[in-house]
Amino acid sequence: MNGNRFGRLFQVTTYGESHGPAMGVTVSGCPAGLELDEERIQRELDRRKPGQSMITTSRGEPDEVVINSGLQDGYTTGTPIGMVIQNKDARSGKYEPYVTAPRPSHGDYTYSAKFGTRNWGGGGRSSARETVNWVAAGAVAEAVLEQSEYDVRVKAHVNRIGEIEAPDVSFDQLLKHSEENEVRCGDPETAERMREAIEQYQKEGDSIGGAVQFEARGVPRGLGAPRFDGFPARLGQALLSVPATTAFEFGLGREAASVTGSERNDDWTFDDGESHPEIVSEEGDPVPVGNDHGGLQGGITTGQPITGEVTLHAPTSIPKTQRTADWETGEEKEIQVVGRHDPSLPPRAVPVVEAMVNLTILDFMLLSGRINPDRLDDRPGEYDTDYHPSSPENE
Repeated sequence: MNGNRFGRLFQVTTYGESHGPAMGVTVSGCPAGLELDEERIQRELDRRKPGQSMITTSRGEPDEVVINSGLQDGYTTGTPIGMVIQNKDARSGKYEPYVTAPRPSHGDYTYSAKFGTRNWGGGGRSSARETVNWVAAGAVAEAVLEQSEYDVRVKAHVNRIGEIEAPDVSFDQLLKHSEENEVRCGDPETAERMREAIEQYQKEGDSIGGAVQFEARGVPRGLGAPRFDGFPARLGQALLSVPATTAFEFGLGREAASVTGSERNDDWTFDDGESHPEIVSEEGDPVPVGNDHGGLQGGITTGQPITGEVTLHAPTSIPKTQRTADWETGEEKEIQVVGRHDPSLPPRAVPVVEAMVNLTILDFMLLSGRINPDRLDDRPGEYDTDYHPSSPENE
């Protein structure tokens, strides 16, 4: 099975199945000299883990991360960072009815058709449980960006559940409100309506889709290569990989289909040093007026905030009666998918989306030389550093 690695210089390779012994991720290409510990990564994993509220799955996973390599005295060494998260609360027995009778709209049949076998407990490798690895790796990427000379900040929130859509919110509102409620919506009033709607679908034995909106600030201009390695192309690959994602858009997105060129085109002006604090630029630089392009033009970053949205379909594991076909017995039959599943995915998808945006940004920063891929202090050849270990004999 290929397709388990993401990134060019900052490479993330993952392993594990939903009900296997553990999930794991190896991060290669992290610069040396990064201050890092398990607590930093754990904070992000706690935002994604199950059992956070009544509108998430009740699976009781602590998602405790253990770093097995790549650190010395609290700093990265430049070698691969290995992380493991044990699976503690797997109950595979509930999935026995679906071994040869695939659940509707899952990866059961397609995995069996491709490989001739599959790990069926909890959906195995196709389960969104695997994104725990992505969030762990994304936490490392976020730490690199924070400790670099660049002020890159990424924040996402749930802007839609079913037909309930949040009004536009500022970046400050995202930072202030999105973690204050169970839905992770930046508008508190809309968040309450969303929560009530999710609870109602849950009571009815159904599920509902939604969307996650994100914004990245402080990203310098000039990242991305035109055509196949354009920034939006690589970002699209990252976000369309998120389980249950059916659409990715940036800037105006689908709305651009009904907007004229004169309406969408961003005029140019000069940075006067005061009017555009959200843009990474210097006084006197040309800067776009408006941001209908979502911070991306010609596949390359403009220095403006990168904005976009990810649409996720309703969770496919629902207790309502559905029909399947058992290829081993040759019969069609009714099934009820019992177990512990999320009634709506966007609330727990927020940290996953943020992780993939951070991973994409950092990879481009390393590729462009904005951040030294060998060491965070950008002092090639210097061996006597603050983060080099001391000899025990000299103490």
